[in-house]
Parts: sequence; structure tokens; C-alpha cells
Amino acid sequence: MSALGVCAMPATVAMDAPSASHDDPRVLVERLREGEVSAVADAYNRHAAAVLGFARRLLGEEASAQDLLHEVFLTLPSAIRSFRGDSSLQTFLVSIAVNHARHHVRSAVRRRAAIERYGREPEPTNTTPEREAERADLARHLAECLDQLPLDQRVAFVLCEVEERSAAEAAAIVGAPEATVRTRTFHARRKLRELLAERGLR
Repeated sequence: MSALGVCAMPATVAMDAPSASHDDPRVLVERLREGEVSAVADAYNRHAAAVLGFARRLLGEEASAQDLLHEVFLTLPSAIRSFRGDSSLQTFLVSIAVNHARHHVRSAVRRRAAIERYGREPEPTNTTPEREAERADLARHLAECLDQLPLDQRVAFVLCEVEERSAAEAAAIVGAPEATVRTRTFHARRKLRELLAERGLR
């Protein structure tokens, strides 16, 4: 369209167009509420990476993280009815992940215990310089230490310390007062320092 055509467009049309766009998060939420099947796929395409990232950080184990991601989007059509719109859809999806995390945490713990029991090592990757190996080893130790925390402290630590969300946002995700989230994070941080120190790590 020419510049002249744009200038000649009625103001009401130009103003109304964004609200009808499928790119508008509010439109996606309405489509989900109406039970539109393709809306779940669109939500997945937009937000799966963020939800999977949270699941990986929380669980420290890929298979369990993938299972949790699947469960989040499987339950989204029914869960969306409780979405009030006072947070982003992505934040709401992370809160669903938190609500479903408990048995996935247990699954990840059991899988790590089995790996350690049978002496299996992670498969090597093509990019394994010494620093990457050290980081992977530290991540393994951290995941094992996280296994020893209560779930509420584990969630608070991942949200606030790993993902660097504000206490207010974390509180909205877990449905607890902001002060409670700060307390949980404090206790989680202290306990993790103790556990890592026992392993000779800082």
C-alpha cells in the first residue's frame, strides 16, 4: 500500500486493527477460553520455551521437564477458566507448572538416584571444553542439593535466584504473600550454601 493510501485510511480502522490481531495476547486468551483447539498450539509456540526453561531449572532433569511441559499445555484448556488477566499468560503458564511440579520433582529425584546407583554418566556432547564440563558438574551438584529442599523453597529459589524474577512476580505465580516468598528464598539460599559446602563447593 502506498503512503497516500495509509494516510487516507480512516482513523477508526487504524485504531481498531490491533485489537483484532491474533498477535494480541488478549485475543489468544479469549480464543483459549472459547475452546479453540488451534489456540493451544499458538500458546505452545509462543510460550513453551519459557515454560520448559523454568521446568529444567526447577527439576534439573530433561525427561521430567518435558513431562511437566506436556502436562501444562494438556491442562491449559481447563485451567484457563481461572485466569483473571492480572498477569501475563506466560506467568500464568509458569504458575500451572508450579501447581503440577510435585510429582515431577519426585520423578527427577528418582531418576538421578538411579543414574548414580548404576554409575551411568551423561552422554558427551560435541562442545565439551573444560569450563563447560565444570559448569555441568556444578549444575549436577546444585540439582542434587535442590532435591533436599522442600518444594516451596525450591520453587522460590528457582524463580527468584535462577530466573531472577522479582519477589512480587514470584508471589503472584505461587499464590503466596511476597514476604513469604522472600523468606522461602532466604532459607533455600542458606540451605544450599550449606549443602554445597559439604561437597567442597561454593
